Amino acid sequence: MLITKTAQAGSTVKSDVLITVSPSETPGIHLELKSKDVILKQFGKQIEKVIMDKVKELGADNVNIRAEDKGALDYTIRARVQAALERASN
Repeated sequence: MLITKTAQAGSTVKSDVLITVSPSETPGIHLELKSKDVILKQFGKQIEKVIMDKVKELGADNVNIRAEDKGALDYTIRARVQAALERASN
């Protein structure tokens, strides 16, 4: 999957996540995760894993991903990542 433009999916309301993806000039997948400190300490690694697994499943590379989490569950995160990547690809 070739990422050609910036795109978003989701929102910043409770129990959701806002995913923003954009093309990266450097090789690889670059992830920036923002959430409350308590959430990051407890669930940060799991949220990162869910995002990275979905990105790899879809075959995206050379992409910047910014995730602003508001307590989303795994299935919501996966759906938002997929929607954002599909919107950003050709």
